[in-house]
Amino acid sequence: MDMLAPMRLYTLSKRHFVLVFVFFLICFGLTVFIGIAGPRIIEETKYPVFTNAANGSKSGPFNLHSPPLSTYNQQLWLTCIIQVAQSNVADFKQRFQMNVELKGVMQDASVMHISDDVHLRSRMLHCGASQKGCDEIIVMHLGYLNYTQYQVNVALKGLENLTYDIRDVTFVWKRYNPSFSQVEIWFRFVFVVLTFMVTCMFAHSLRKFSMRDWGIEQKWMSILLPLLLLYNDPFFPLSFLVNSWFPGTLDAFFQALFLCALLLFWLCVYHGIRVQGERKCLTFYLPKLLIVGLIWLSAVTLGIWQTLNELQDPTYQYKVDIDNFQGMKIFFLLVVVLYVLYLVFLVVRACSELKHMPYSDLRLKFLTALTFVVLIISMAILYLRFGSKALQDNFVAELSTHYQNSAEFLSFYGLLNFYLYTLAFVYSPSKNAMYDSQLKDNPAFSMLNDSDDEVIYGSDYEEMPLQNGRAIKTTSKYRDETDSD
Repeated sequence: MDMLAPMRLYTLSKRHFVLVFVFFLICFGLTVFIGIAGPRIIEETKYPVFTNAANGSKSGPFNLHSPPLSTYNQQLWLTCIIQVAQSNVADFKQRFQMNVELKGVMQDASVMHISDDVHLRSRMLHCGASQKGCDEIIVMHLGYLNYTQYQVNVALKGLENLTYDIRDVTFVWKRYNPSFSQVEIWFRFVFVVLTFMVTCMFAHSLRKFSMRDWGIEQKWMSILLPLLLLYNDPFFPLSFLVNSWFPGTLDAFFQALFLCALLLFWLCVYHGIRVQGERKCLTFYLPKLLIVGLIWLSAVTLGIWQTLNELQDPTYQYKVDIDNFQGMKIFFLLVVVLYVLYLVFLVVRACSELKHMPYSDLRLKFLTALTFVVLIISMAILYLRFGSKALQDNFVAELSTHYQNSAEFLSFYGLLNFYLYTLAFVYSPSKNAMYDSQLKDNPAFSMLNDSDDEVIYGSDYEEMPLQNGRAIKTTSKYRDETDSD
């Protein structure tokens, strides 16, 4: 029996479409409001070190002790803020050396050398007239916490000949707020449960239909929903049970995998809606896999590169290897620009070719409208969170130090989750979706088995009563044939 898998999209009226968008925005807004009421993500502890200290040295060494830590603090940063005495300084940059020695304090108060070597790193002091002070400098970053406390000795070399007098030096310990960690655990768990339920319901709705009769959107949703489950990371609680870099790296891998699959979904659907018949792997999928694969490879390589170097040296920064980083960033941006141009080309061509095909045009308009709303919200969140410097030199290591509250976390996770939930609802077959083995022999419906992008029902509707009291919609051609019989 050939069973057709029509989408709920075809049965929705304009009022229903408005309700779908309103419900999506309400759910997203609810997560944002919950996040605004939630705790701050980053917890800070400042240690001012004045230049009139006992040793009278502007460069140290400074002996710093971190606050007591637990696994709920997740990560640890030490940053340095250097302030000059003059208020009207000209814009200037000066390179200096930073010597860092790191020790870990065990639960029994014993002190362990994390590394026998004193790390020597070059840093850039940047102060400007347009700024209230100088840029914050990252001293070190720990991706996971293996000790209950850390001791750091820092010496600043090369600031003796500075044009302006240094007023004071302030070190800031930054780590995740334990209250936020608990909120993150609960909300990730809620999203994991919701995604699992939506995935099961979507699969259950398609159980009566052969996979070859699924639309291209339905096939992709069967891939994206399990990847969304990984994006929400059901293994996230391992980060608080295992003192290792692996859970955090696994979480980043899952996020990159899902986001790149979403990029591939957009390319395939916008191209697949207008391509009828068989979609060959070499000509249809390979170019898209190549573009998105390069984006995924760039993101994963950059993350692994930073993680491995930080494991060997917590004071490592990509700016030390700036030439390779600039090359990687330029390559990444070029691939992203290529992807955007290709996607725009597919969207414009699909809109021009399908504007006179009612059902294909409906699929195109709905996906474009919802995706456009998601992209606008995402860009607004990125701008509010990072400003105009999102793609400058603070692109990697400093990103995590710019969180302000839980809304920034929940907005991204809620946006993508509810976006996929909405697509799953619209692309799933409705409860009243009808199929009948007799339809496969009728010429008016035979084209349905050739492509998932053809018209599901005819343009001239009439209800035909069935023995069970329900009705199906049929075309005038089918009606005339049955009348002649």
